[in-house]
Amino acid sequence: MNFTDQLGTQHTFETTPKRIVSLVPSQTELLYDLGLEDAIVGITKFCVHPFHLKSTKTIVGGTKQVKLDKIKALQPDIIICNKEENTQEIVDSLKEICPVWVTDIYTIEDNNKMIQDFGQLFNKRTEAMKWLDKINFAHQDFQKFITDKAPRKVAYFIWANPYMVAGGNTFINELLKLNKFENIYDNNPTRGEAEQSVAKYEGRYPEVVVQKMRIQGDPDVIFLSSEPFPFKDEHAFELGRHTHHATTIFVDGEMFSWYGSRLVKAFDYFKKLQDRLGEPHLHSH
Repeated sequence: MNFTDQLGTQHTFETTPKRIVSLVPSQTELLYDLGLEDAIVGITKFCVHPFHLKSTKTIVGGTKQVKLDKIKALQPDIIICNKEENTQEIVDSLKEICPVWVTDIYTIEDNNKMIQDFGQLFNKRTEAMKWLDKINFAHQDFQKFITDKAPRKVAYFIWANPYMVAGGNTFINELLKLNKFENIYDNNPTRGEAEQSVAKYEGRYPEVVVQKMRIQGDPDVIFLSSEPFPFKDEHAFELGRHTHHATTIFVDGEMFSWYGSRLVKAFDYFKKLQDRLGEPHLHSH
């Protein structure tokens, strides 16, 4: 059986892979939701959904550093990685052990392709189809919900000391756009242009000078993501000072950055978030 992953790497399997190591939290959740709990043998310490996997599966490290000997001992048939979450070095070193399947996700289409691929790869086509139907239904429903909402300028912070934001060409940015949130740090290169252009903000998660926020776009809303950095009220206060009128909101980072089956929950979450933003008392001056 021949399959091609999202980086264009070809893989050949004699039989359906039975022992899976997953090095991406959202993809671990997806594998579980596709009915593959028994096939998952190794996960990262950040794979927190569903919670019980942490006590029933072998923890093989994080997403950026893994314990190769632990992975090897699990004798996996396949290791699932992601271009953004895992480094090229990790992927290269894991290839010595077994085939490494790498996903690459910027858009909802990319996300759906991953689910379809997993359905074929692990012989879970029916389950994959069910999840794709749920996602597509929730997506269409949300698009109707959002039609009459006014666009808002936003900044989405993922880190402090130094302050870093989600820029363009990221899955987070894609979900912001879906919400009619105009990311003031979206440097806007398409995938093809990204290689050539010298963007206003370098990289997909640029460091930013918050003192310049007013002149760089002066957002209506500042989002502080719950992961990977634990933002506190003092960050919200400090960032708010550098805008004219922005409302600062703590948001669930998983809803904006996890792909896979999580998207179904994300659309519900976005509806609630939009309703919250519509409440008059939120607009602080």
